[in-house]
Amino acid sequence: MRFTPGILLLAVSSLLPGRLTAEDNLVYPTTKTVDQVDDFHGTTVEDPYRWLEDDVRESDEVAAWVEAQNKLTFDYLKKIPGRDAVEKRITELWNYEKISAPSKEGGRYYFFRNDGLQNQSVLYMQESLEAEPEVLIDPNTWSKDGTVALSGTEMSDDGRYAAYGIQDGGSDWRTWRIMEVASRKLLDDELKWIKFSGIAWTPDSKGFYYSRYDEPQEGGEFQSLNLNQKVFYHVVGTPQAEDRLVYERPDEPEWGFNAEVSEDGNYLILTVWKGTDDRYRVYTQNLKDADAKPVALIDNFEYEYSFVGNQGSLLMFQTNLDAPLRRIIGIDLTKPDRENWVEIVPETKDTLTSAGIVGDMIVGRYLKDARTQVRLYNMQGEFVRDVEFPGIGSASGFGGKREDTETFYSFSSFATPPSTYRYDMKTGKSTLLRQAAVKFNPDEYETKQVFYTSKDGTKVPMFICHRRGLELDGTNPTLLYGYGGFNISLLPRFSVSRLSWMEMGGVFAMANLRGGGEYGEPWHKAGTKLQKQNVFDDFIAAAEWLIDSKYTSPKKLAIQGGSNGGLLVGACLTQRPDLYGACLPAVGVMDMLRFHQFTAGRFWTDDYGCADDPEEFAALVKYSPYHNLKGGVQYPATLVTTADTDDRVVPGHSFKFAAQLQASQSGTAPTLIRIETRAGHGSGKPTAKIIEEVADQWAFLAKNLDFSLE
Repeated sequence: MRFTPGILLLAVSSLLPGRLTAEDNLVYPTTKTVDQVDDFHGTTVEDPYRWLEDDVRESDEVAAWVEAQNKLTFDYLKKIPGRDAVEKRITELWNYEKISAPSKEGGRYYFFRNDGLQNQSVLYMQESLEAEPEVLIDPNTWSKDGTVALSGTEMSDDGRYAAYGIQDGGSDWRTWRIMEVASRKLLDDELKWIKFSGIAWTPDSKGFYYSRYDEPQEGGEFQSLNLNQKVFYHVVGTPQAEDRLVYERPDEPEWGFNAEVSEDGNYLILTVWKGTDDRYRVYTQNLKDADAKPVALIDNFEYEYSFVGNQGSLLMFQTNLDAPLRRIIGIDLTKPDRENWVEIVPETKDTLTSAGIVGDMIVGRYLKDARTQVRLYNMQGEFVRDVEFPGIGSASGFGGKREDTETFYSFSSFATPPSTYRYDMKTGKSTLLRQAAVKFNPDEYETKQVFYTSKDGTKVPMFICHRRGLELDGTNPTLLYGYGGFNISLLPRFSVSRLSWMEMGGVFAMANLRGGGEYGEPWHKAGTKLQKQNVFDDFIAAAEWLIDSKYTSPKKLAIQGGSNGGLLVGACLTQRPDLYGACLPAVGVMDMLRFHQFTAGRFWTDDYGCADDPEEFAALVKYSPYHNLKGGVQYPATLVTTADTDDRVVPGHSFKFAAQLQASQSGTAPTLIRIETRAGHGSGKPTAKIIEEVADQWAFLAKNLDFSLE
């Protein structure tokens, strides 16, 4: 059997000086094809754009292709009437003070603040909530273009040191530095080649545990697989070369490690992972015994065991063992056999997403139909109270230590800007600290949650937000957003970009697809591996519901998603090109047969499966966006977005998909790719770049969904 994507046009595309579309006189850059054929279990699959996988920083040929595609795309975008007005309005909306919920460490309070249009948020410090805030770390001073970001901070227990991560150009790699808080003195310590790791201070504040990879070979830092992560202990004031190796498993190169230290300082907890599923091994080490080594507490990858805290030798874990929606159990290290495990907080009818211990209470964060709920329990697991929130939305925060009597959180919704609160752990009273002042009237918008029926009869929730008084006449430009993967839940959060879309007259819809974590592990697993098609069916059904309910029509409907959501958009574009007027796939996983061969891609086999397995290959090749584009099809207008420093989903995915889409398009709608420079998968992207990209996307939709921006 021979699988040949886009065969009708592949044979001729490299012979032409670029294809001319009837609309807008777009001439696509010439993209050569190569005779690359792979054999998967007896099925041969062509990969004519394999050369576009090469690192744009290393290949002059790929760099030239990127430059040509960007020239075409930006020339097209800048000519759209009203595009500059869109950017101006987004900038106005974005220009409001953004302040995170505070955290309390070492007797001081810390929070992030952005005065409105700063490229990166600034870390501030207060001696008390009433004291004048002082700047501690301002990453805007690190680069002229704002592409070097602060990505992670951890204060030592005594408050003397601030360790912080530096992210350059959006890469997943981090460099960590240490500052003396009182003097603002930057120490010589510099820790490199850290990825997918936090740090865990010891209570004496002399050092911390962290995980790192070996230095990659020259030229391979943005493409090569990440293998053989190791756990080290770093002593403040010493070079990284002297860090003590704590744990490694050269016999298991795919294992990764997350180190935590119990609040009392008695135990090191190593959570071992090897993919994206919440299935962990756990190793513990008695830090009071100088001769102790990490020993296995959980020695299999069957269930989730996320460390919550401890009461002496009793370690508490959030788990899905015998509880698909999760519960909290206790394991006593003096009698660790499974028959001695105890249940502390039982499973409820809602999904437990995370838990911690603050003020001698267990703080459980739950989801009820994709809305935030927070419940408090005493240390024996008895229910105390719910935290009351001001409406449908999402809350974040609730950090702290066992002796704290206060915690802090932030609350927002689609049309409700973030507000930060102090929460009294003893009385249960929330006190408003700050409320964002965005230049719009939230009362002009409404949000509802609906439940629609997917192809197999499953009920799927979806949020819909728009201006009040919307007429259901089928003419409203509508943006449908989804993700559907990796146990990630989509919550109703505030977004300036979405607000600006609604202000332009658009409807915003967000579907909570299977594959996500909204209803626990069964909901997640129903959208993985051989069941991945359920996710696409859910998204297609959401689009059909919006059309049938007269919110919109196919020519007025756009779909959007990033990363795994980019895969979602790519797959739905190939399966139902008739259903949408425009598509916005961002940093998507588009080649489902080779994703596991680059950087972090091997982790995703938990959700996707792997083409190395015959049965999983058969499922993957049926929906892989790159492989299912066909010549002779009229595809909707598509603006692919990616970035040159994306080392999470390497940009070759989007490059190959865009090239194949341009070759396959038989209609007149534009199929373009926008490639950001000095940016990655999304994290750390400066404000200016975000605003420019959103303005380009909204202008692209306005033109191709046929509504005026002027």
